[in-house]
Amino acid sequence: MSTKPAHQVVKGRRATLSDVDASQAHYIATKTTDENVYLFVPNLIGYARVILAALALYYMPFHPRYCTLLYGASTLLDAADGYAARTLKQASQFGAVLDMIVDRQDLCTTSCLLCYLASAYPNYALLFQALISLDFSSHYMHMVSTLTTGSRHHKEIKEDVSRILRWYYKKPVLFTMCAGNELFFVALYLVKWDKTPLYTLLPYSLTTSPFFIEYVPRWMVHATFAQTLATVTLPICVGKNIVNVVQAWKASKVLVGVDLRERALAQSKSS
Repeated sequence: MSTKPAHQVVKGRRATLSDVDASQAHYIATKTTDENVYLFVPNLIGYARVILAALALYYMPFHPRYCTLLYGASTLLDAADGYAARTLKQASQFGAVLDMIVDRQDLCTTSCLLCYLASAYPNYALLFQALISLDFSSHYMHMVSTLTTGSRHHKEIKEDVSRILRWYYKKPVLFTMCAGNELFFVALYLVKWDKTPLYTLLPYSLTTSPFFIEYVPRWMVHATFAQTLATVTLPICVGKNIVNVVQAWKASKVLVGVDLRERALAQSKSS
């Protein structure tokens, strides 16, 4: 077994999974003192996201303010790990897999929130349960299909596979869609706690002005902040779940294509 430092194991190009077998990789991780990949800033952000999400779930049943702040911080940090990896040049295989795992953990956190919403809005419980199933099945099928076809990350989408998904997984779009989707569910959560109409937070001179009385709709006047936020983010939530359907469909087509090719190769070898 090689006893060279990690940076000398593979010369001339970046190491890949095919360059180092499991024994070598385990030895390198155990013996090398060059760098501590576990403590790379992007990976520390990943750990923080898990802790914040767990605390948000703890406070969810009885403290909406703490829950919302912690939940929001965990979601917003999703955009920070990739930026830190690029800026600090700390991209890693471990970090890429950790990002996938934490993204799945985010799904679990969102699912817990949806379970809470199912109990808070029993008439829509079946819809919330369907959204949980769609989210998990779509992301799992997509992750398997991308890894099966050799992609280094589930966010790497070729345009000839799906223009919609390629557009969706661009950082600004992905962040906006995911944040809007989460904000909609958080808004539904806050509706059960927030009973203060927005107009009470506005200056009295504005709410009593002729323009305000004449042209501002009554439902908007008496809506709470949470209700207004839910109304604004509803279209994003709908769009996000349409993308989930597209993602599941495209992933199933990729996997079926892999199956058909493997069957064709097996038949050609046997003939």
